[in-house]
Amino acid sequence: MANYFGKIILMKIAFLTAGGIAPCLSASIGALIEYYNKAEPEAGLIGYLNGYRGLLLGKKIDFPASVKENVHILFRFGGSPIGNSRVKLANIEDCIKHGYIQEGEDPLEVAAKQLVQDKVDILHTIGGDDTNTAAADLVEFFANSGHNLTVVGLPKTVDNDIFPISQTLGAWTAAEQGAIFFENIANENTTSTRQLIIHEVMGRHCGWLTAATAEAYRNHLDTKEFLPELLINKERWDIDAIYIPELTIDFEREVERLKKRMDEKDGVNIFLSEGAGIDTIVHEIEARGEAVPRDAFGHVRLDETNPGQWFAKQFAKRLGAEKTLVQKSGYFARSATPNDKDLDLIKRSAFLAAEYALEGKSGVVGMDEDKDGKLTLIDLSRIKGGKPFDIHVPWFTDLLNHIRQPVAS
Repeated sequence: MANYFGKIILMKIAFLTAGGIAPCLSASIGALIEYYNKAEPEAGLIGYLNGYRGLLLGKKIDFPASVKENVHILFRFGGSPIGNSRVKLANIEDCIKHGYIQEGEDPLEVAAKQLVQDKVDILHTIGGDDTNTAAADLVEFFANSGHNLTVVGLPKTVDNDIFPISQTLGAWTAAEQGAIFFENIANENTTSTRQLIIHEVMGRHCGWLTAATAEAYRNHLDTKEFLPELLINKERWDIDAIYIPELTIDFEREVERLKKRMDEKDGVNIFLSEGAGIDTIVHEIEARGEAVPRDAFGHVRLDETNPGQWFAKQFAKRLGAEKTLVQKSGYFARSATPNDKDLDLIKRSAFLAAEYALEGKSGVVGMDEDKDGKLTLIDLSRIKGGKPFDIHVPWFTDLLNHIRQPVAS
């Protein structure tokens, strides 16, 4: 709040969530409001509905006093109260196609004009690399046009694949929830003999979530009691293979290994990253002369290409499976309320983001892996997606050793 010649000018702070949801969006908004309640209690708060779509269309919601007074409720919900969308500001054709802008308009300019019209001083973008690279474009556009806008983002993605951030918001919770999901699915091994169960986990380019979900599941498995006298033995519920994009899969060797597991324990459980083997799947689709389904960002629509079903088809006959079950934990895991560990990181990140925003500093607040994981403000130009999972971290190599899966690269 500022006072110019006796006229009080209230600060305007806007929030925007974009991309796929993660167990951090509602809580991140809550944590930011909590900080501003103390630091700028008179500030006007607005949320653009459905991410950049709402910004382009001028659709927003004002946060009344009741929201500020009940901010604790936001920590108890998953998803985003103001909605998400997958809109790429740089994709002019797609923005026109969906009616977000008119022919001849520049999405970046339309978004900037809306922010000026709404008198926004600070914009908080909560999303992945695409969300925050778009934020960088907005900052540059404003700088070139002589207007001031502070943009501070928070890194959201269950994939945990943003450079140079060591731990993204919501990823820990997604791994924990994926493990809970499979705890129930694993009981399906009792419904038939020689059953192949594939647990498909989110992760387009990065296998961190699949690996972390597998670790969380096996850690919980270690705490359970079993009754082998009645065929309730740990081996039957254990994981037999973990396939992620960063690992080369020797299919013939894996068939031989898993066939032995099938014969020994009457079932095989596979944890599969949805991005594993996608290049081969895309090649097969194109070879059939079919169009590969893609989104506005050019990403392959994994929910339509069904990697889990593809892997099931490759393995089922070779393993002599009598029943095959493919289950996806993605929506279950990403929609959860953040766990305590994530909520602590969310609050610390959001408080620091608001602090930097009030200082007029733009960037993304995250754990900078180039600074030993220090939580700090990272320049927007450094934010990039597609960070691979390091398959050589000790906890993952130990995990592969425990399930007797050869380590490949």
